Amino acid sequence: MSVRSSSLSALAVLAAIGLPLVGIQALDSPSTPPAAGPGRSDVMANLFQWNWTSVATECTDVLGPAGYAGVQVSQPADSLKRTELGNGSDTVLHPWWEIYQPVSYDLAGRMGTEAEFRAMVKTCRQAGVKVYVDAVVNHMTGQGAISYGGRKYSHFEYPGLYDAADFHQKGTDCPSTTGGIDDFNNLQQVRKCELVGLADLRTDRPKVQNELAGYLNKLIGWGVSGFRVDAAKHVGQADMIALQKKLRNTVDGSRPYVALEIFGGGPGYLSPQAFTSAGSAVLGLDGDIQLKNAFKSYPVDAPGSLATLQGFGEGSGLTPSEKTLSFVQNHDTERNGDSLNYKDGATNVLAQQFLLAYGYGTPQVYSSFAWDATDASPPSDQDGYITDTDCASKEWVCVHSDPAVTGMVSFHNHVGKAPVKNWWDDGGNLIAFSRGNAGWVALNNDKVDKTATFSTGLPAGTYCNVTTGVAKKGKCSGPTVTVGANGKAKVTVKGKSAVAFTKADRV
Repeated sequence: MSVRSSSLSALAVLAAIGLPLVGIQALDSPSTPPAAGPGRSDVMANLFQWNWTSVATECTDVLGPAGYAGVQVSQPADSLKRTELGNGSDTVLHPWWEIYQPVSYDLAGRMGTEAEFRAMVKTCRQAGVKVYVDAVVNHMTGQGAISYGGRKYSHFEYPGLYDAADFHQKGTDCPSTTGGIDDFNNLQQVRKCELVGLADLRTDRPKVQNELAGYLNKLIGWGVSGFRVDAAKHVGQADMIALQKKLRNTVDGSRPYVALEIFGGGPGYLSPQAFTSAGSAVLGLDGDIQLKNAFKSYPVDAPGSLATLQGFGEGSGLTPSEKTLSFVQNHDTERNGDSLNYKDGATNVLAQQFLLAYGYGTPQVYSSFAWDATDASPPSDQDGYITDTDCASKEWVCVHSDPAVTGMVSFHNHVGKAPVKNWWDDGGNLIAFSRGNAGWVALNNDKVDKTATFSTGLPAGTYCNVTTGVAKKGKCSGPTVTVGANGKAKVTVKGKSAVAFTKADRV
């Protein structure tokens, strides 16, 4: 979730803090990334603020056939429905961040009904795509009096669910003078004060944990395989672990996959590394900053330097690969400037290709709607309900279905966990590497074409470039690359593009 220091909006999420793990028992057996199905490994799509019927259609038509293993969907619970401007946005009545202010755990929100949600999960699973839900467990609302589902509420009163005793209060629990988090390096404030006015749940209370677990278990019972937990740093490690221990196994027979939103910037135990034992993974929020700096950097018109990506991951100070949900951007970072976004065009696509090729973390490809103002609403009707996604429309940005990206999903699935080998770079923006002897890729972040001779690590033969074509029945629908008996190939990589192939792409 993204917030403004004085009101709710879509600007950068404020850095948050958690408790140290000293004295806290880690999860006994946190889930690994999505289990592989036929022809797929662990790649997720993040279809941010798509309605449920559109997600279901995409699972059948695109995600399943392309080899995606999972899809992350937006926060589904009933939420704030604004009735007037102000308090976070003076121009947009129904900004995207409405859904991050839950009112109840009924599924009656902007993306559709409970029946549509359940049908979507069933459809996606039938297509071989597991569903992961964005879950808000730290707080309730910060404004408004009515929800999309028609529920009436006040800041500390949610009839039939929570009352004032279930929230941290200024003066008794929260030590700040404002009741909000004034110091993001103060553990008590981060855990017990309100994040920009959002009513902060006492997540250590058995009643609250039982309500939250009941909601998450309901979703698990419908076939959901895991969660992205919003603002997990404000919940803290102990409460996150206690909550997860109340969750049932998924219908797959495994523990739910739980990825925690932990922004970097905090020292020591306040870092993402300090939360890696409190869930299945943490979000790769430091990694997307490194990717932006490598592909774009900060001076105006800077070309970046892909050569700096050698050792990307743990070797560059990030959390362990097996404990990271990695991405080029998400809904917060595409707006707050931490990452690349769809407006970076070919550079953004190239960064997605690198992440899929390199194999750091559980990779996630983000798609959403076009925006000019950071508070912008997704395409919606006059009542705020999100309309069907049309990837041919300029209103939506469907990076996940770009053939240059789906080709690299196939690449990722075929190379598996093979190590990065045969690294080559020109010291600037042309890099190449193999994944063991299973696949090879070259990426050119310059605007001009570049030609070089590379060691591919693959046997001699002719291979289909999966970023521009598909190998089928011994033929390639696009350009090919010839690898010699010595495993080398002379390849021209066009500007702002990639060349990639695996053993399976030999024609």
